[in-house]
Amino acid sequence: MQDVEAIEKRVRASFERQALMALIGARLVSVGRGAADIKLDFRKDLTQQGGVLHAGVVTSILDSACGYASLTMMPEASEVVSVEFKVNLLRPAEGDAFLAEGRVLKAGRTLSVVRGDAYADSAKGRALVATMLATMMRIEPK
Repeated sequence: MQDVEAIEKRVRASFERQALMALIGARLVSVGRGAADIKLDFRKDLTQQGGVLHAGVVTSILDSACGYASLTMMPEASEVVSVEFKVNLLRPAEGDAFLAEGRVLKAGRTLSVVRGDAYADSAKGRALVATMLATMMRIEPK
């Protein structure tokens, strides 16, 4: 099994190739075995009509956090794709910044089950705005 530094380097290199994450300004802030955290600062151009972060953006950072958490548990020459997820949007995503935490619940050879939680940070403190349960599948790179 790879050491944590090698895993982090591989995950960060993959994240740098994520065009959507770059487009929305998301940053990979933490990587560990079975864990990945993505941060996103509030931007008005990422909101829905009510002025809060769009659910699609929240879902995107959760999906990526879950995918990268899963990737940390896979062999070196692996990639992962989402095969299923469910998102519960718990409250409006209002805040100055958002943190998506992905945590592997069960890693298998091919499929992993991962939980994601998205938090909004504001002057009022931190609030859980969404949670995801995802299934990620290991694939061989092309």
